[in-house]
Amino acid sequence: MDTESPGRLADRPPASVRSTSAAVARSVGRTVAIVLRHAIVMPRDHVGDVLRFADGTQGVVYRETRTGGAELNDPALLLVCFRLRWVRGVGHRAFRIESLFNTPLFVGFPGFRSKLWLTNDENQLYRGVYQWDGAEPADFYARRLWRILALVSSRSTIRYVVLPGLRRDDVLKNPALLARSADDQSPWWLIIDALPHTMIN
Repeated sequence: MDTESPGRLADRPPASVRSTSAAVARSVGRTVAIVLRHAIVMPRDHVGDVLRFADGTQGVVYRETRTGGAELNDPALLLVCFRLRWVRGVGHRAFRIESLFNTPLFVGFPGFRSKLWLTNDENQLYRGVYQWDGAEPADFYARRLWRILALVSSRSTIRYVVLPGLRRDDVLKNPALLARSADDQSPWWLIIDALPHTMIN
């Protein structure tokens, strides 16, 4: 468990299989209700944006998932990374298409507001950048997500960090907001630049 930075939650032990199964089942049930309200949207405002990280890698946003009209009472930023097993070359494109079907696994978790899906970086790590309402609910989700990712990913590469008090859009406009939460100069989650697709070429 991460105890270096006050308020920050990171890499806590994963939840049990039983707890994960129950939480995912509840999420799928809530997702059905959200879909019926037409409250899941996939805006393209950030698709194509390039996020650069302190470890020298970068990822491109290929999808955004958001629950519409939800206010934030207790904003928290959640970043997750993992490296898929067995996926190489064109397999990454197939994964990005298939990953859309994973949406019910997380949209129904309490506190979810949005997710930016990033392409694999130079080290073949995928990242997700989530907006959550509440740091503890974000941590609750991340510890259960670990169990799901472990089915298809190298376990040693599954990492997460929850940063309370941060709004995603503020961080994208001013990545320096993250620096106060970093204990070293090159953590995998530290966004140092967010280049909008409208500025590329």
